[in-house]
Amino acid sequence: MRILSWFLVIVGVFGLISVRALEDRIFYDPFLTYFHEANKNLPFPDFEWGKLIAGHVFRFVLNLFFSCLIIHFWFKNKEWTIQGAILITIIFLITFPIYLYCIYDRFEIGYLFSFYMRRFVIQPLILLLIIPMFYYRKQVLQKK
Repeated sequence: MRILSWFLVIVGVFGLISVRALEDRIFYDPFLTYFHEANKNLPFPDFEWGKLIAGHVFRFVLNLFFSCLIIHFWFKNKEWTIQGAILITIIFLITFPIYLYCIYDRFEIGYLFSFYMRRFVIQPLILLLIIPMFYYRKQVLQKK
């Protein structure tokens, strides 16, 4: 059973890597090249709001699924998986509207600020905080 758990954690990691590797093919995001070039003088890309929002929400759902797969099979605790999903969702619900405002404002609020808001929207960065937090929690509970 332990081998299956680690295999599913690895599947989750590769799932997250695949979302990132295939981002230009499976998601509508005209800002990919805009931010990859790292040139503030590039013309602001044309885009469709509906497709952009749907693409980011779809990407969030995939990242959430693979993140929950990692959390669940790493710690084998359904409550923690739910807590992780809630934390990831809260971060998305906070950062996504801010990022959409940055787009609406044509990144006048700041190029780097917009860049990092986008990172929190499209990447599962919060997972890098959740895993150590749950690991620490597990260690504390084992000492009691």
